[in-house]
This record gives sequence, structure tokens and C-alpha cells, in this order.
Amino acid sequence: MPSEANGQVESFQTRDGMNYAPKGRPNPVVQPGEFVFAAAALDHGHIYGMTGGLIEAGATLKWVYDPDPAKVQAFLKSYPQATPAASLEQILQDPEVRLVAAAAVPSERGPLGLQVMDAGKDYFTDKAPFTSLKQLEAARLKAEQTGRIYAVYYSERLHVESAVYAGQLIQQGAIGRVLQITGFGPHRLNAPSRPSWFFEKDKYGGILCDIGSHQIEQFLFYSGCKDAEVVHSKVANYNHAEYPELEDYGDATLVGDNGATQYFRVDWFTPDGLSTWGDGRTFILGTDGYIELRKYTDIARDAEGDHVYLVNKDGEQHFAVRGQVGFPYFGELILDCIHRTEQAMTQEHAFKAAELCLKAQNQALRLTTSL
Repeated sequence: MPSEANGQVESFQTRDGMNYAPKGRPNPVVQPGEFVFAAAALDHGHIYGMTGGLIEAGATLKWVYDPDPAKVQAFLKSYPQATPAASLEQILQDPEVRLVAAAAVPSERGPLGLQVMDAGKDYFTDKAPFTSLKQLEAARLKAEQTGRIYAVYYSERLHVESAVYAGQLIQQGAIGRVLQITGFGPHRLNAPSRPSWFFEKDKYGGILCDIGSHQIEQFLFYSGCKDAEVVHSKVANYNHAEYPELEDYGDATLVGDNGATQYFRVDWFTPDGLSTWGDGRTFILGTDGYIELRKYTDIARDAEGDHVYLVNKDGEQHFAVRGQVGFPYFGELILDCIHRTEQAMTQEHAFKAAELCLKAQNQALRLTTSL
């Protein structure tokens, strides 16, 4: 896997999303040194976005740890204020550290979270937070036993300004009651740049478990559902026989406990000609209007993302919100860790999104690859 040390961070951010780290306006909710965190398990580039979001919200980065020194050195190029730790135990034994942010191999995220919570610290993991329902139940139990937070970086809502703004519009009643959500989450594969675990099903969990988790979390949030049923789901490896454990396509249909429905599609078929790593779109239908999000690009019109289109009784409106909304989740998470509240995201919501993506993955119909 090419490293950031090779000067490829920018191309990955814009072209592949592997180290996608949106820049927001600093909006500190704490004073320097008031909330200390550490970064560990640097297996996925999302750790850059997680770290950057926390720092913009005022958190102080003290430590970084990964068993691979090359990953640590690459991380220090972006965050030189961190001190390399000799071991994970050094971080867990530091009483100053309140939160550990980590982007481990997906199958290792759940077990790492148990270690962190046992050490009396809150845990902030990349999505998908688990690769099995057994891991999920262990984390649910540990959170209940320890009172620690198991936070999840569902970045396609939390770290995208158009997605944040859509939530605000819905809360303001701009489209009435949400009835249906359709989501598209295409990603660029760029297979040569991927680590070996990316192609091992028991490590990445499957496409619906992995990038499908973003879509299901958004459905629960925008629709206000507390629970949902996975009505149907499908996966396939249509075009990558050289990676037999890869799923390059998946889709699912859900029905929420309040009657709202969702259909979403995720895939690894972003064309080389697209200016960014994926043309992520979300359509939200309400009783009084609808919203479309063009998250990362407005193809052939504007390579800058974060376009929100709203149609309701007031007419047709377009909002270009890049740099206008910010990312409130990170400050709310810091304050939740300090005050033991659930303003950023409830623990049950984080776990429910994970549960449903695992169920969608487990019951998925595997489509034939012969056409």
C-alpha cells in the first residue's frame, strides 16, 4: 500500500478517499490540554479525518501508536505534535488520555474497543465498528458494564457539510415527515493501493457491513427510526475475479419502525474519469418536499462537493454549503466524554446502525457473476 510518506496524501484524498480528511473551521469546545486523546491502529486513512475533526474541536493530541513505524512516521507528517508511543499499553496507562481514536483493520476494531473501555477510556473507531454480531454484543455489554462510550466515525454523514445541513433542514421541518431515503455510495477501488486485508472477507466484513454502514446510519438519523427490518439485501463480485473474496457491489432495502423506507446501493465501480473518489448522492423524500445531496461533486458542473437541493412549498433552492456549516459532531463528542451525555450520537443509535448492516450482510443474496 503506498504511504503518505510518498507524497500521495492529496491524490488519495481527492481521487480515492482513503485518507479523506475534510478541513473545517476550528471551533474549540475546550481549552488546550483540557481534553487529551491518542491515535492508534493506523490501518485505514480515516484516522486522519477522525484526528483532524477532534483537533479542530479543541482536543489535544498527545500520543500516536501503531506497530508499523512507517505508518507512525506518515501520521507525524500531518500531526507532528503527537509523541510516538512505545506500545498501546503506554497509551492505555496514561491517566491524561480521555479518548482513543483508532482505525484498525475492521475485524480488529471491536476487540480493540473492549481493551480501551477496560482501561477506563472512551473509544472512537472508524466504521464499520464490527464484523460480527458477536463482536457487537460484546461491545454492548462492555459499554453497559464500564459506562464508557463506543463512538463510531460514520463519516459520510458526520464529516460532510451537505449531510449535516440536510439534517438541520429536516429538523426545521423543511420537508415535513421523512418517508423514504435513497442512497448511493460508490467508491473508487484502485486495487493496487489497497492493503491485503481489504480483500479478505473475514477482515473487512463484506461490502454491506463496510461501506453500507454509512447508508444505514443515515437512514436511521434522517428518518428518526429507532429500529428497522432488513427486507432484502444482495451482494456480488461482478468484475474482480482476481480478488475472489471481494464484493464489488451491494444493495439493500429497509423498513423502519416508523414506516419510513430505504433503498441504498454501494459499489466499487467509480470510473477513472470522475474527479473524486465517488459520486455520493442521497435523496430524502418527505411529506412536504424533498432533498437531494450531491456530496462530493456536482458532475460536469462543479468539482467541489456539498451541494444541497431542496424543493418544497417555497420553491426550488440550491445551497452550496462547503465551508459554511462545519462539523458539530466532534465538539459534541468531546463534551459527551466530559459530561457523560449523548448529544453527538446515542450509544444505541451507533450500535443499531452496526447491527443492521451486519444483518444485511449476513442475509444477503449472493448474485451470480455470469451474465
